[in-house]
Amino acid sequence: MKTFKFLWSYAIKYKGSLLLTVFSMMMLVIVQLFAPWIVREMINLVTDGVSEDAFARVGRLALLGLGVFAARAVFTFIRSYAAHVAGWGVVADVRSGLYSHLQRLSLRFYENRQTGQLMSRVVNDSDKIETLIAHAVPDVTVNIFMFIGVNIVLFAINPVLMLLCLIPVPLIVLGMKGFGRYVRPAFRQRQIELGELNASLNDHLSGIREIKAFVQEERIATRIGSHITRYMRSLLRALKLMAVFHPFVEFSSSLGMIVVIYFGGRLALGNVLPIADLVAFFLYLELLYQPVRMLSMAWENVQEALAGAERVAEILDEEPEVVDTGNLLSIPGTNGQPGRAHGELTFENVSFHYVPGVPVLTDVTLTVPAGASAALVGPTGVGKTTMAALISRFYDPVEGRILLDGIDTRMLKLPALRSQIGMVLQDVFLFHGTIKENVLFARPDATDEQVVGACRAANAEEFIVKLTEGYDTVIGERGVKLSGGQKQRIAIARALLADKPILILDEATSAVDTETEKLIQQALEHVMEGRTTIIVAHRLSTIRKADIIVVLDEGGIAESGTHDDLVALGGIYHKLHEVYA
Repeated sequence: MKTFKFLWSYAIKYKGSLLLTVFSMMMLVIVQLFAPWIVREMINLVTDGVSEDAFARVGRLALLGLGVFAARAVFTFIRSYAAHVAGWGVVADVRSGLYSHLQRLSLRFYENRQTGQLMSRVVNDSDKIETLIAHAVPDVTVNIFMFIGVNIVLFAINPVLMLLCLIPVPLIVLGMKGFGRYVRPAFRQRQIELGELNASLNDHLSGIREIKAFVQEERIATRIGSHITRYMRSLLRALKLMAVFHPFVEFSSSLGMIVVIYFGGRLALGNVLPIADLVAFFLYLELLYQPVRMLSMAWENVQEALAGAERVAEILDEEPEVVDTGNLLSIPGTNGQPGRAHGELTFENVSFHYVPGVPVLTDVTLTVPAGASAALVGPTGVGKTTMAALISRFYDPVEGRILLDGIDTRMLKLPALRSQIGMVLQDVFLFHGTIKENVLFARPDATDEQVVGACRAANAEEFIVKLTEGYDTVIGERGVKLSGGQKQRIAIARALLADKPILILDEATSAVDTETEKLIQQALEHVMEGRTTIIVAHRLSTIRKADIIVVLDEGGIAESGTHDDLVALGGIYHKLHEVYA
């Protein structure tokens, strides 16, 4: 019931198309009930003998039949098109809503989920909803109307024979109930296996260079083959249930024909039932059991669609961990720019863990004045990147709070907070598109002159102008056509164009050669001017000029000060300096 309510919340938007669908289906039922009646009247006309107006009545019956079949074609089109408008409209809205919801979910949600799995939920599972809206529900509705309408006509012809024809119906209803009990889990498992296949394909196609480099093509092909086999087996398991159910329905419905042959034949032989009525009974009997057979097929579509809808609803039921709270405050602004922060950052007794009982940060207190640069250093795993992530509220502290210009960041709207922060990360993500499009990603309304200026300041213009298409060069997925240093400089240009008062640099130069590092370091100096900068680095040569160097160890701040102060102190930083400098 919950799944139906979820689907109805989207379908109500298309009530006009759905009402038109229902109207056309009702008209189809009425139109189709006329055809056997015309045959019945034709038989009565012939058996009554030749009369003066017999030929004229035959012509009128033929014209009526033509009108019936023309009307059936028109209403079939209306039903089909209107149902598809509603069906694909609902799918489009569900996909949009699902993607918007995924964007709102916190990063922790994505830590144990594969991209391909989520893509399967958005595309494959939601696709099944169209089958439900445009096919299953209309088919169920029209066939229920048809079943009721045919029974009314048969009752008018011969009530006793009509009741005898209904003997197989309880068998079919029980079969549908049992079918629904077993087939929906089977379809759900099929969707799970399809998601696993999509996830595996996404992972291994993204890592095709590594697969080739380590000559793992055969092993990975075997792994993908196993996913394909599991999907095939889950699909065949569902199809096996369907293969059992459909013949059962066909056999059960054929019992009605046996009833009419036996009892109808005896009534006709006893002159209780006219021949025309017996022929009409046979014709209407097909219309009686056609809905029953169609209902069994529609029920299959319903179960398949509900299996997909349940998986979509599971994602929509997920709640983000990081959310806006009540009584949200605005950022006061500075230098006559409303909504632009000064940039002072304060950690007050901040503790954090990813897994309960395994602390990453413990009671961290730190203040970074507006416009200052603070470098976070220390061994791997001590919480440097975590501190940077907490500033942007990708996660919230377990204890303590983080302040921006004296305001608890949890009291600021998430978009307002994150609009103050620019980032340049070690693992630069560039979208498939041109260099210009990737730089503009941070500020889509920027002019060409501003894009060029940002790239020049980031020391990126030098290599961009040498490319065949310049700024319009398509760089491939994740910037595959660029070197590591080139991607870093594009990311820096993007951060410059964004012009945020706070900048986070997370290992921005760790994966490049010395010459490229100098170019990037020069670019970063442009970016850092007038901004509060948090630098996460292993290469101590990149942080010598930082206003504050914070040494983290075992989840807390072990030392802090300038480069010279910490070297003179002879502690952890001094040892790191001897190793990495």
